[in-house]
Amino acid sequence: MAASSFGAALARVLRHEGGFSDHPADPGGPTQTGVTQRVYDGYRARKNLPPRSVRLLEEAELVDIYRRHYWDAVRADDLPVGLDYAVFDAAVNSGPAQAAKWLQRAAGVVADGQVGTLTLAAVTAGDPARLAADLCDRRLAMLRTLRTWPVFGRGWGRRVAEVRRVSVALASGTSLAEPEMPVFTATPAGKAPPSDLSLAAVARSPEALAGGLAVLGALANGAAQPGPLQWAVALAVLAAVAAAAVAFVRRRREA
Repeated sequence: MAASSFGAALARVLRHEGGFSDHPADPGGPTQTGVTQRVYDGYRARKNLPPRSVRLLEEAELVDIYRRHYWDAVRADDLPVGLDYAVFDAAVNSGPAQAAKWLQRAAGVVADGQVGTLTLAAVTAGDPARLAADLCDRRLAMLRTLRTWPVFGRGWGRRVAEVRRVSVALASGTSLAEPEMPVFTATPAGKAPPSDLSLAAVARSPEALAGGLAVLGALANGAAQPGPLQWAVALAVLAAVAAAAVAFVRRRREA
């Protein structure tokens, strides 16, 4: 197996993540260098360490979290150079499962959010440059449907364009200079989870529809607590999901 390109990929990812941020529009909440408080809490709990502010994130912890929680989660060491970076960056910004789904859809296999034997076989049989470009295009298309696009969209757009350029070049065999670890700033990058879909976006694309059904179903469960108001909210949400699904199916049939 070729040497891991994790170090170079991490340096490139961190150039987009900035330092500490707690932007009110960011669903990730308090975030230090791309690591959210929730992720940091889970990391320290697994190591039997007391919880503390993500502001106190240490460099060794940061590298370990990025390696285990994102790079290893999408089996990036088993992916071609260039494509590994595209999937890794997507995992950091939108979660490993979503990044895996973009990769699987680009490769033409079932999108279950887990990079396994079948996914790796399809990737091996494909063109890594094309897969990287396809993944980035799918990623940008879904980012545009998120409620926080007006806030973070300009930065996300630049980020995906840069990831697309670099990942396609690397996957095509172009030699690029090794990036240095960046000097961090406090510019908020914003997380882009698929759970941040708007209702209008759910009816517009298969990507949004799949995420929207899961998210709105969860909202309905949360609203369905004892009491008529909660039940009304839950039924309204489910009705909206059903209407969006029907509209989508009709458009697909008419296309």
